[in-house]
Amino acid sequence: MNGSRPEGSGFNIRGFGANGTYGTDQQVAIVIDGVTTGSEEIYRIGTQLFTDPSLYKSVSVIRGTVGTFEFGSGIVGGVVQFETKDASDFTGGEIGLRFRQTLGYSSNGEGYHSSSILAWQPMENFEVLLNYTKRDTDAYKDGNGNLVQYTATEPYSGLAKIKYTFGDANEHGLTFSYQKTATDEFDAPYDAFNVVNFGNVNRQTESEIATLKYEYNPVDNDLIDLTVQYSYSDIYIESEPTNPGGFADYLLDGDHDYSIDKLTVKNAMFFQTGAASHDLRFGVEWISKNRLESQISPTSGSVSVPGGTDERIALFIVDDIDMGNNWTISPALRWEDQSIKGAATYQGDRYDNSALMGGISARYEFDSGLAVFASAAYTENLPILDDLSNASYMTQPEKSKTYEIGASYATSDVFTGDDSLQVKANIFVTDLWDVTSYSGIREVESSGVELELTYAMASGLYVDLNAAYGDYDSLSSTGVSADWSNAPANSARLTLGKRIGEAWDLSWEQVVAENGNKNLGGYGVSNLRATYRPQSGVLEGTEVRLGIENAFDRQYKPNLATEYATGRNFKLTLAKTF
Repeated sequence: MNGSRPEGSGFNIRGFGANGTYGTDQQVAIVIDGVTTGSEEIYRIGTQLFTDPSLYKSVSVIRGTVGTFEFGSGIVGGVVQFETKDASDFTGGEIGLRFRQTLGYSSNGEGYHSSSILAWQPMENFEVLLNYTKRDTDAYKDGNGNLVQYTATEPYSGLAKIKYTFGDANEHGLTFSYQKTATDEFDAPYDAFNVVNFGNVNRQTESEIATLKYEYNPVDNDLIDLTVQYSYSDIYIESEPTNPGGFADYLLDGDHDYSIDKLTVKNAMFFQTGAASHDLRFGVEWISKNRLESQISPTSGSVSVPGGTDERIALFIVDDIDMGNNWTISPALRWEDQSIKGAATYQGDRYDNSALMGGISARYEFDSGLAVFASAAYTENLPILDDLSNASYMTQPEKSKTYEIGASYATSDVFTGDDSLQVKANIFVTDLWDVTSYSGIREVESSGVELELTYAMASGLYVDLNAAYGDYDSLSSTGVSADWSNAPANSARLTLGKRIGEAWDLSWEQVVAENGNKNLGGYGVSNLRATYRPQSGVLEGTEVRLGIENAFDRQYKPNLATEYATGRNFKLTLAKTF
């Protein structure tokens, strides 16, 4: 969604998550090392996910509801999980000190970035990682050569992580991590999506996440794999109008300060019951969200940032059951209880809600490599602090059900005797009702099909294809049906590549999409990439990446964007581990 600058970018999965009015609708969870963050419904400011790819070693995406009950309630679109790097990712688990420096340049916007990582492992069971990343990019030009205003960015990020394992078999583990990302804007539009002219602001945004995790996993006991984690996340947005006296000063001068404390205790067990084997995960969570109130309109008395506390207790259980006859069945349940209290303007307002939600998925795999699967899930999105001004919303959770069915096929020796093929197709149907996240909307119905294909040869040639087609409709509070305004574009992405040994990876990617209900037509964009990793000699440990994005300088605006996309952009990244 958008992406022209950090403040306006966000994730949209199957039509839910980031949108062009609020930061998010709570229906896509962003989880960093087990910490849920960046999920406030803040008007016109964006998603508040201020972070940097250099901090992470992996990102995974869960689409839909059925696999999300370990992460929260009300998740309709899905979950985006980030896992931060460890020092051992650079030391290889060996005692010593490593330093990795990355430098990058992009031609469109004259952008530069630097990422410095210090990894220290003084002993096998103790490791320390420090990272600092800085980016500086001027406003970019679109495919027609026009400067896209207010797209200059200058964020910086840092990560500190300490990990210590102990015990006879290192069955105990302690991990502490802290990360911070900040970005400053000067004389920039209050509306991060550049849609409504409320006026300009000077704005500083800071995001902090701290976690302390204890793990206990004895090697001789399959019934104990315990994790206890406390986390604290804080997002602070300080804003002031550059030209006070306008009609929306109470918005422009409204600071946002909210924090989330979370304690999670969970255990994983593996055991047999007859012919069935169970991979069982269960846990309890305590979540406390606190937000300070800021700015009351002098004319209407409305609050730009409603304050209060939202405390929740949740229990969850997920069991992956291998039936021993090619069947795998995975039931999941989550129960959540909420107490939400207003502050200042809504002081004394208190609402209590609870919900039981869950789902089940089933998969059958034939000996041929063909597998079929299906799932059904129900979830509720409990009320949020932003809706304290509407008493009816505070006792009306949003409700959603999703059904999915699909098939996958994996095989080798397809054409040449040394190749492999993987194909997966999935159909989903989702219904969201009792809607409170969108003004004037009563219900959202969506359905679609998703296709993934990967083909690879021993010679290094490979093909990746991903495609999605959906039908998204909304029903207004007056009963009028229309296209859903947050629907993602129907699209396909094809990558043709060639790996040459361990050193080279060359690829061409073609992205084709339509613009759905925005009536802007479709577009096709080509991207070229080359990666070189020397395996020996003085350059061993070096990585060189060269990319050309939008190679033919196409002028286009993605379906959920409010600005035209970046024109042709040459990108060069150099990295070296010492």
